[in-house]
Amino acid sequence: MESHHRRSSASSVRPHKPTRPIPLEDDSTKASDALPLPLYLTNAVFFTLFFSAVYFLLNRWREKIRSSTPLHVVTFSEIVAILASVASFIYLLGFFGIDFVQSLVLRPSTDVWASEDDEVENEVLLRKEDARKVPCGQALDHSLRSLPPSASIVTAEKVYDEMPVTVMTEEDEEIIRSVVTGLTPSYSLESKLGDCKRAAAIRREALQRLTGKSLSGLPLDGFDYESILGQCCEMPVGYVQIPVGIAGPLLLNGREYSVPMATTEGCLVASTNRGCKAIHLSGGATSVLLRDGMTRAPVVRFGTAKRAADLKFYLEDPENFETLAVVFNRSSRFARLQGIKCAIAGKNMYLRFSCFTGDAMGMNMVSKGVQNVLDFLQSDFPDMDVIGISGNFCSDKKPAAVNWIEGRGKSVVCEAIIKGDIVRKVLKTSVESLVELNMLKNLTGSAMAGALGGFNAHASNIVTAVYIATGQDPAQNVESSHCITMMEAVNDGKDLHVSVTMPSIEVGTVGGGTQLASQSACLNLLGVKGASKESPGANSRLLATIVAGAVLAGELSLMSALAAGQLVKSHMKYNRSSKDVSKVASA
Repeated sequence: MESHHRRSSASSVRPHKPTRPIPLEDDSTKASDALPLPLYLTNAVFFTLFFSAVYFLLNRWREKIRSSTPLHVVTFSEIVAILASVASFIYLLGFFGIDFVQSLVLRPSTDVWASEDDEVENEVLLRKEDARKVPCGQALDHSLRSLPPSASIVTAEKVYDEMPVTVMTEEDEEIIRSVVTGLTPSYSLESKLGDCKRAAAIRREALQRLTGKSLSGLPLDGFDYESILGQCCEMPVGYVQIPVGIAGPLLLNGREYSVPMATTEGCLVASTNRGCKAIHLSGGATSVLLRDGMTRAPVVRFGTAKRAADLKFYLEDPENFETLAVVFNRSSRFARLQGIKCAIAGKNMYLRFSCFTGDAMGMNMVSKGVQNVLDFLQSDFPDMDVIGISGNFCSDKKPAAVNWIEGRGKSVVCEAIIKGDIVRKVLKTSVESLVELNMLKNLTGSAMAGALGGFNAHASNIVTAVYIATGQDPAQNVESSHCITMMEAVNDGKDLHVSVTMPSIEVGTVGGGTQLASQSACLNLLGVKGASKESPGANSRLLATIVAGAVLAGELSLMSALAAGQLVKSHMKYNRSSKDVSKVASA
């Protein structure tokens, strides 16, 4: 209870100031020196004891089976052998330190960081192996660097600004030193401590000591670190705050939606909101889902191009599709194989699987199904060499013509007819100006630039903002932002018909970041939180149409600002601030 109380607040504890450099090599006396034998001899004794006892017991039990003697009748020598095997097994298990067994069965004691000589020996070796000049992601927190002599965490130059992260307890201080010296891997803190927030705080302080840089502006409190363990983010040290604005109401297919947008770009929410207003006053927008299928394309290799062609013909035979679909669909109760598109490059072949994935975005689901099919095909094509589960013919998180033409995820078209007087009064421009600008900018200008799926003004702005707010994968805005914006005058040139066609919107309402509290709240605001109980996939399809509707509003407003020459003026008004943000934050 006392240690828990001390951990609950960091404000009353002074930051630790080391008075001597932390050595790279552990030359001090180790706990293993207290053993009656050297460590390597102790290990040899227990290895010999374990295997000897097991060998003796196996021989004894074989003799009992041959003589029909009950196995539960044991002699004194057998009891001794059983105890010796169990004791030596426990020793060897503890020495070699299987982390997942320790985390599930044996909760670490308070002195686990310093008193176990077996962990010290193994982790010193780990520290030596992990030392590198340019550390990778996992090595960042425990790369080997010594602090300069008499270095302090809070110096006269204020290396640590206001509100430094402080050491909470003596036990935490010991763990931080262990991470800094490399004895304890930073990535193992959650499993060793069993407290995700405490692990993040310790990792954060260790990182500050290693780099000499302050993280005082990065929040730590107020976040559920348990919710991201094993699914969203590894080795957290805090979280980034992104403001969420609301555009709308967006009147789409007869229903109103308040669209959450997480962004730090001024004018974006205001501009999208103006587009929503113009759409609403004109009677709303209509969206249609054209296609729904996530893709994954492994690459396989054969000895000859003819053998690759044989597999292509086999996969394209309608009689074989039903069998492959049964194999694929075993991966999930929602997965449904829709088709396989093949492409050959010499003796290499790319198999683009497309499948329905319910309300999940579906990358993991389709990957498992593809693996099932590849394992099944090995029986008929034993010479098939699977090079990779993804061969970039999918294509994920990269601009690709195959997504632009064939689609990926949800393919949506959204349209609206904006009345002429709304164009003049709300959008401050004319129908003729918008039509001309769209042709010269979004169509001709994009063609001149050699754009791939970029025949729009700023679709990625809206897509990314909605994706971050609703827990989607922001990197998938690359293909999800493929969009062609069309504008033309209708009703004898009085009104404006505007549409966006987006062939590869990749969204889900379950899994990944959608399960986090903030993102889940934004999904709930749209009425698409979680999986649809009535119709699997309905929530994710609705979210895709909302994304397209928001893009339509954003395109309409930005194009109007450009046509009216208001872009620079509006950005200077809403995207600039005379306030000194650093002073406001410190105040």
